[in-house]
This record gives sequence, C-alpha cells and structure tokens, in this order.
Amino acid sequence: MATVLGIGRGPRGSGSAASLPVPPALRRKRRKELSTAVGFLSPWLIGFAVFFAYPLISTVYFSFTHYDGFNAPTFVGFKNYTYILSKNADFWQAARNTAWLVVVMVTLRTVFGLGIGQLIVKVRSGSGFFRTAFYLPYLAPPVAATIGFAFLFNPGTGPVNHFLGELGLPQPGWFTSPTWSKPSLVLLTLWGIGDLMVIFMASLLDVPTEQYEAASLDGANAFQRWRYVTLPNITPIIMFAVVTGVIQTMQFYTQAIVAGQVASGVVGNSGQQFQPGYPSGSTWTLPQLVYNIGFQNFDYGSACVISIILFVVAMAFTALLMRRRAGLVGED
Repeated sequence: MATVLGIGRGPRGSGSAASLPVPPALRRKRRKELSTAVGFLSPWLIGFAVFFAYPLISTVYFSFTHYDGFNAPTFVGFKNYTYILSKNADFWQAARNTAWLVVVMVTLRTVFGLGIGQLIVKVRSGSGFFRTAFYLPYLAPPVAATIGFAFLFNPGTGPVNHFLGELGLPQPGWFTSPTWSKPSLVLLTLWGIGDLMVIFMASLLDVPTEQYEAASLDGANAFQRWRYVTLPNITPIIMFAVVTGVIQTMQFYTQAIVAGQVASGVVGNSGQQFQPGYPSGSTWTLPQLVYNIGFQNFDYGSACVISIILFVVAMAFTALLMRRRAGLVGED
C-alpha cells in the first residue's frame, strides 16, 4: 500500500518534493529575487512604516497615557477612554454631527455626482463646457471656497438671502443658524462635486454598448436599461465613492471650522479665542474635537482615543461595505 501511494521507505521512494534538498544555485536565485523585490518595494515599505505604522502604534500607546506634550507620558490605563465615552459631552455631540454628515453628505454627493455625470454623458453638444464648468469648483482651495460661500450665504448682506427675499421665500440663517449650519456645509460640498462627476462619467462611458443594444432588442425601456445594464456595471464605482466618501467625511475639519469662524466674525480679529462648533455646537465634528482637546487643551491621550475611535469605525464600515459587495458579486 505504501508503495502504491508513493510513500517509499527509502530515500528514492520518499515521493515528497519538500524533503528534497534545494540546490545552492536555486537558493541564491531565490534570495536574489527576494532582495530585488524588497528593493523595489522599499520606498513604499519605508513610507508605510514612517507615515502609517509608527503613528498608529504611537496613537494606541498615547491613548493609555496622560501626556501634555511637555512632560513624559504616564500610564493611566483606560481612564482616557472612560473620560471620552462617559464624561465628555462634547464627544457625543460631535459624534452625532459627524454621523449626520456621513449619512446625508455621502448620500447626496453620490447621487448628485452620478446624476450630473449621467446628464453630461447624454448631452449631444457642449458636453466639454459643462464638464469643465462642474469640475472647476472642485479645484478651488477649501478655505477660499468656504469663505466665499459664507459671504454669499450671509443672512444679512448675502446675495442668496436677498434673492430669496425678492421671491418672497424664507431667508434662513445658514451658517449662523444651528438648524441650517449642517445643510449649508452639505451645499458647500455639493458645489464641489466635480471629482465624483468625472469618475462616474468615466464609468458610464465604459459600459459596453452591446449590452444596451441587447436590452433594447429584448424590449427594455430606459429605466430597465439603467436598472439592469448601467447599475450593475457601475456598482464597483458607487462602492468606491461611498467608501472614500465615508472616510473623507469622518475627517471633515477645514470647511466646518472655517465656516464657523467666518460666521462668528472671528476671522481677521487676531487675539480672539474661537470655540469650534459655532453656532451652538451644531458644526462640531470629531476631527475638530481632536484638535481642540489635543492642541488647545494639551490632553494628547484623550485626543488619541478619539482618533482611534475614528479609525476603528472607518475600518469597520469599509469592511462591512466590501463584504456586502463581495456577497453581491457571489450572488451574481
């Protein structure tokens, strides 16, 4: 039986390739190939270690310490986590605001980006002009765009409210109103929708035309062609837009804090202390809270706790979406 299975008792009948000695020339070739691969990967490996692995490990370490940036860190265990999750009211307000922005902003950006891309693809003439017109706002610096938007939507002197008043419509407080501040930030991000528009345009143009022709021959109407031909082909791009949108929105900082400064009148007045979240904490976001606790209150341990929470939530949400996407592909 052992002979039939090729498991001989002698060296010749061993039948196991792993037990055969590797020639020295082959070992040298493998070492050379490995060193060559590591050499080509070394820029990425160094960047990963310096800009991702080391900061991540340091953040986890400092989250268990009391560290003010001046004195040596002292180990405090889970006290920072207890303080942030149960004793810091600003954390939950910032978490609610961030969650609201993630749900509303990511959804609307994806829908508007896809819709505008679809419209421009269907335009027979002038598509280049519209593509450029919608993409240019994305190139505006975030600070300059936010300042311009804050002045346009100024409730007292801005042209937007003046135009609404001429039409007899309500004139919201926009960035000065706790009710309208977050929708105003959403409008600001929708104005710079050009990046998603270009990505969706490329994906729409990449859908095979023969599939549309086959669907038309089968009697499919316009909606059915979009539902059963366009949507399955662009689903990976929609997934990409949602995942990257969630990660970017969870890091939402610049526009929120600049809009609050402009609306509160702090911009241009040196020496004034600005409390993020204006008005009434409605624009508090978790990245702003990280800056406030870490660089204004010098409590780096608690700031690291919030950073870890952001990282874990973003990774979990990304993994959930990717798993859902893998399940849909498996069903297909």
